[in-house]
Amino acid sequence: MSKVKTSFFCQNCGTQYAKWQGQCNACKEWNTIAEEIIQKEEKVAWKSATSETKKVSKPLKIKEIDAAQEVRMNTLDGELNRVLGGGIVPGSLILLGGEPGIGKSTLLLQISLKLPYKTLYVSGEESQKQIKLRAERITPNGDNCYILTETKTQNIFRQIEEIEPEIVIIDSIQTLHTEYIEASPGSISQIRETTAELIKFAKETNIPVILIGHITKDGTIAGPKILEHMVDTVLQFEGDRNHVYRILRSLKNRFGSTAELGIYEMLGSGLREVSNPSEILISHQDATLSGTAIASTLEGMRPLMIEIQALVSTAVYGTPQRSTTGYNAKRLNMILAVLEKRAGFRLGTKDVFLNITGGISIDDPAIDLAVVAAILSSNEDIPIGEGFCFAGEVGLSGEIRPVNRVDQRIQEAEKLGFSTIFVSKYNKISLKNTFIKIRLVSKIEDVASELFG
Repeated sequence: MSKVKTSFFCQNCGTQYAKWQGQCNACKEWNTIAEEIIQKEEKVAWKSATSETKKVSKPLKIKEIDAAQEVRMNTLDGELNRVLGGGIVPGSLILLGGEPGIGKSTLLLQISLKLPYKTLYVSGEESQKQIKLRAERITPNGDNCYILTETKTQNIFRQIEEIEPEIVIIDSIQTLHTEYIEASPGSISQIRETTAELIKFAKETNIPVILIGHITKDGTIAGPKILEHMVDTVLQFEGDRNHVYRILRSLKNRFGSTAELGIYEMLGSGLREVSNPSEILISHQDATLSGTAIASTLEGMRPLMIEIQALVSTAVYGTPQRSTTGYNAKRLNMILAVLEKRAGFRLGTKDVFLNITGGISIDDPAIDLAVVAAILSSNEDIPIGEGFCFAGEVGLSGEIRPVNRVDQRIQEAEKLGFSTIFVSKYNKISLKNTFIKIRLVSKIEDVASELFG
């Protein structure tokens, strides 16, 4: 047994100190530094059967490295496959974070019940009976899924050796503890050590491990920041619990893009994949209302048609209000200044409220033109023609700037039945024989005259 060693860690950011102090120098939080006992033995927690005969790694030239394409494991979930970049990479470590009650455990249990691979679902938060009740509600059949309620990593590894699963799911990393460190589960040292043991296991056996992580009140994953650096992929499961739709984002992915987006609908029978997000992002109303415009945007490789709602009214107080939901407030102020200075619309004394429906946030500058159209429509109280949509960035001089992958945006609009799309005349469009009308505009004044005469 090695000598007992104590150290001090910030429970907020994970910074280590030699002695206690009131304020953390890294995150500037007060009273977050706590003492933890670190007591390690020389033996390791995970030791594979072939580790004794394993060859020592040696350096290779780039041309000598086998560059064969890694075969990914299909999860049978189109949204998760898209976010991961095509499926689960063998030997990878995936961390899934999200607010309490958002559906993290439901998502992974649902996937583990459908997987064609032998799966071990380890839960440190629920009993086997609780998991069975949820599993019967989601998918009655799950012959390849084994449920284990355990929090000690040494016991988990023993069960893994017996069952020999192809995928391991841990719910959650904050509940695990190892006997080689004397600290409570969820502490900085326990999270770091248990994650290191799981990484060693995943890399040596080529078995992927999926972890569920808690988040703090600030929305970041609880534990040391090094946790996100250690894993291969970090996924964020987000959404409003008062709404039925959930969004799966990739914050870090060593094996794919971080710009992809997965959308689910929360039902009583589990999470339903939303293959056509435009069905939830565009409202279907019989009456045409002013202040509404449809934008063609992109999230990763996926085109989306989203609805922009604007309300322009006379300011009751001296200073007009500028409020946005799902859109950058500073960009809204910039667009209002352009409309005032370049196009002559008097909006300086009016309140402007902007909303992107569906509860999502969009950073794509291509929705600027739809924002302008919605604001002008509400200001004039004239509805935009049915079947119109927009894809263009607005510059400071009032010009409509081109956007990337405009052909893909036009094709999505045409597929959803839109009759006209407004794009910059500086875009190079290679599409031919399209049924949708493509209106080429160069300035805000051109859009206003086209829409409102």
